[in-house]
Amino acid sequence: MTEQNWRNWRIRIDDGNIAWLLLDVAEQKVNVLSSDTIDELRAVLDQVQTDRPRGVVIASGKSSGFAAGADISEFVPPPPAAQVGARLAIIHEQFDRLARLSVPTVALIRGFCLGGGLELALACRYRVAAKDDPATRLGFPEVQLGLHPGAGGTWRSVQACGPLAAMNLMLTGHTIDASKAERIGLIDRAVPERHLETAARRFIQGESRPHRPPLLARLTGIGVARPVLAEVLRRQVRKQANPEHYPAPHALVELWRQHGGSARTMLRAERESFAQLLQSPQSQQLVRLFRIQERLKEAGRSERFSAPRVHVIGAGTMGGDIAAWCALRGCRVTLQDRGAKYLAPAFERAHKLYRQRIRDPRARQQTLDRLMPDLAGNGADRADIVIEAIVEDRDIKRALFAELEPRLQPEALLASNTSSIPLEQLAEGLSDPSRLVGLHFFNPVASMRLVEIISGRDTAATAANRAAAFAVFLDRLPVPVRSSPGFLINRILLPYMLEALHLVTDGVPAPVIDQTMRRFGMPLGPVELADTVGLDVCLSVARILTAQFGGEVPAILEQKVVQGRLGKKTQRGFYEYRNGRIVTAATSGASGRDAEITDRLLLRLLNEALACLREQVVADADLVDAGMVFGTGFAPFRGGPMAYLRSRGADELRARLHELSAGWGAGFRPDAGWDDPRLWQHQQEGPNE
Repeated sequence: MTEQNWRNWRIRIDDGNIAWLLLDVAEQKVNVLSSDTIDELRAVLDQVQTDRPRGVVIASGKSSGFAAGADISEFVPPPPAAQVGARLAIIHEQFDRLARLSVPTVALIRGFCLGGGLELALACRYRVAAKDDPATRLGFPEVQLGLHPGAGGTWRSVQACGPLAAMNLMLTGHTIDASKAERIGLIDRAVPERHLETAARRFIQGESRPHRPPLLARLTGIGVARPVLAEVLRRQVRKQANPEHYPAPHALVELWRQHGGSARTMLRAERESFAQLLQSPQSQQLVRLFRIQERLKEAGRSERFSAPRVHVIGAGTMGGDIAAWCALRGCRVTLQDRGAKYLAPAFERAHKLYRQRIRDPRARQQTLDRLMPDLAGNGADRADIVIEAIVEDRDIKRALFAELEPRLQPEALLASNTSSIPLEQLAEGLSDPSRLVGLHFFNPVASMRLVEIISGRDTAATAANRAAAFAVFLDRLPVPVRSSPGFLINRILLPYMLEALHLVTDGVPAPVIDQTMRRFGMPLGPVELADTVGLDVCLSVARILTAQFGGEVPAILEQKVVQGRLGKKTQRGFYEYRNGRIVTAATSGASGRDAEITDRLLLRLLNEALACLREQVVADADLVDAGMVFGTGFAPFRGGPMAYLRSRGADELRARLHELSAGWGAGFRPDAGWDDPRLWQHQQEGPNE
């Protein structure tokens, strides 16, 4: 047996003359395909050709996964398009060499295999993956960065599993498990992890046949079928993504329509298209947001928090859904409320979530078994973390904490899902306020990735760090926030939503307001968002924050709540709903007032965001952008409110605020934060804006 090492690769040739090529990128926790890694691959393949083994197996030398894709830091700021194209040509050359090796090659996949990592695997003749490891996920997330695959994936994925399956992976950015990857032909075998090496050897020895998609799946990309299918895909993509906001999926469909019949022209066009997309402001902002996500995750990894015991008090929409998500992520959860009738809807929603998320009935039942009703609240005595999610009332919460505290384990965290009440007020009466932390989830819990980690005056740093680690364990993004009324997201969002209701009072139809902001790039307009949050919740938060910061609660909001029109949960709010969908008539097209509506809404939002930065509610502008994008859906391609401020220009926006304050009152008076440019600068080295 012989072995040879490089900085990022190792070759071991076993007694059967099979070369085991391990990717183990130096000084990185996960494998990324950096320039150095690809440059070394040239020497590695030279060595393979010299050694002439019976076959080659490519695997990861790290336990974290196969490979996570390209080293995104090499694209910040983006190099000129010609330089990007030249770099991609080098990657293509080495992957083509791998694909042309005369001996069988097998990618052995444990854990994640994403983006450029999947393109490396596709350059091998065969692929095997662990089907019993939940961390094994395959996919092309490039579209989430405003890009499409650039290392041969647009061609090789289609050849592996047919255009429909391949385009679905690339257009959505979704990841799939090993079993589904085998069904569509992306890999050749999904086997238990203990059988991976045996499966790889069988392919090297010619004892296994490759898996191929059905003939019909492959024929849809041939000849006259390709432009027909491309037109279908183009129409579907247009429904999901405005090409001005998200050009990458549209570019991918056109790339395949024009060049999908030839490997040589497709791969050349892939490089050119990728290089151009990388220069776009949309991609630059999405890449920046990706890096901010990584910053938040890394901060949450300062402490380990594995499979904790969680007790949730309050089985309403938020509490019940928090409990269900914790169980889905592996926690043992007890859920407490005043009676069985309050618990039942929470368990019904949990069943629905698990049916959507878990295919295997046995795994689904195991998840349900981790979620236990607990009317007596006995789970609080043993929990590692207790989460309060009851009514938004300071005195009721304090009374609950006074009853809970003597029963908690010494190291247990006490967390509140309060959306607006400062922790200092909730901590009054606690003998140990250092363990109290805010864990503010957003609705719907299963899809909103942000969690505000709120620290009060007495919250211990270790408690905040453990809460952030818990959020990362739940696959959520922790944003550290200083305790103050409304915290970060609700504080910034409320003036935006209230201004929308002032516009309604001024005679602007709610559908006009909402469609204007959808054209701007918001997933929901502000009026529909208020209905979704619940108008009673909006009113409660509005009263708290206007009492603290000034302003007035629109009378129309008070009226709706008195009438019992609370939004989606009562099927009536500013809109009428049926099965969660708006049934009242809506207008379409530009209103002629888009600029006025957009400025009135966004400038209230920006003004409050700068006030939060000036008051140090969060540490920097990047955290504001992360909070608003991942907590409210603020148009990701714009990079968040602070990125929008920089791109449009602070001087122009400040002048516009003065104009609006003359016509619409003190709510538009520029905050003092506009006078300090340091507040809206982002902290990372990133795209020029």
